[in-house]
Amino acid sequence: MPFDRAAFADKLRRSKEHLAVDDGEIAAGTGILDSRLSVLLAGSGDPTEDEVLILADFFDCDYKFFISTEKLAAFEQTDNLYRKHGTAFSKDDRRSVQQFLYLCECEAWLWKTVGRQTNTFSFAPKGSFFKAHGEQAARELRKQLGYGDGEIPSDLFRDLRRIGIHVFRRKLVNSNISGVMIWHPSAGRCILVNYHEDLYRQRFTAAHELAHALMEDSEVNVSFSNDGSNLAEVRANVFASHYLVPPEFLKSIAVSEDGWMESDLNLWAGKLTVSTQMLRIALKEYGVITGQRFDELKGIGMPRNQKIDPEIANESGRTRERKSALLERGLSFHYVNECVEALRNGYISHARAAEMMLISEDDLSEITTLFSAGGEK
Repeated sequence: MPFDRAAFADKLRRSKEHLAVDDGEIAAGTGILDSRLSVLLAGSGDPTEDEVLILADFFDCDYKFFISTEKLAAFEQTDNLYRKHGTAFSKDDRRSVQQFLYLCECEAWLWKTVGRQTNTFSFAPKGSFFKAHGEQAARELRKQLGYGDGEIPSDLFRDLRRIGIHVFRRKLVNSNISGVMIWHPSAGRCILVNYHEDLYRQRFTAAHELAHALMEDSEVNVSFSNDGSNLAEVRANVFASHYLVPPEFLKSIAVSEDGWMESDLNLWAGKLTVSTQMLRIALKEYGVITGQRFDELKGIGMPRNQKIDPEIANESGRTRERKSALLERGLSFHYVNECVEALRNGYISHARAAEMMLISEDDLSEITTLFSAGGEK
């Protein structure tokens, strides 16, 4: 099949729009002269193999995307994302979204290559009682994953991967964005959690975005902090609350004779890895505390420095600093170990491993050492 230069030019133009970069920035980042870039953007000439590779690297995508006629990337979905919410995403955040999607593609390819099994979960809402949808979906998913009424998910991100969801945490400049859900044409359901938030909020955001993925037809969703303006957001909040802290569990907690106090709220928020605000709301919704006690507990919160990410909890000094920086870019303990295992088992080369982690080959050794203490399989 002859190369489709018009399709290549269209992908190049749209990639340029998605990342909000101009010709000068592309030329500076790739070394491709402005005059040559103009030819490629106009579809007046075929790119060389080197140019395809260089441009794919600049736009953080697989080179096959530029030369294939198949839907290998979330192009239409990204178009939709920025058409609806473009002003919310800075140039840096657009780059972060693009890299997140690339990591999802790489992880999906890894899962398929190594034969990783996932336990797909589906839920079809019936009727118009949105809160009931959230409660039922949370209950059914917990049951499928083997949780009893008195059990709390210890690793929410692992649970999402168990049902085939690609979830990455990445720091976004816009702190008002909590999370993003995108249905990727080849990777499936993908969730981006803003690493700017504290760990407790990140867990709630992941569960919240999962609700959108499970119960809505939309291929794209963006959740903003403190956004409860519509029924879909209410449903997602109810799902997250019931999944992370089910009513049966909260009702079984024994506290002092005087009922839930500030010390109880802080203690159990820490044990459950949820915010005091979320726990307080759940206690009221489940009928565990009165409206008066709900008001009395208002404003109580745990210091952010007590909400430590388990991936860096035992680290200090330069190691903690370096690992935190990598986590902000989406390179979690889990994903790095997926890539390292694939490298060790001969599925990928050193160059491919570095590419899949968005790093140079020179950095590969340091990063694999930082994350080499084992990991989730």
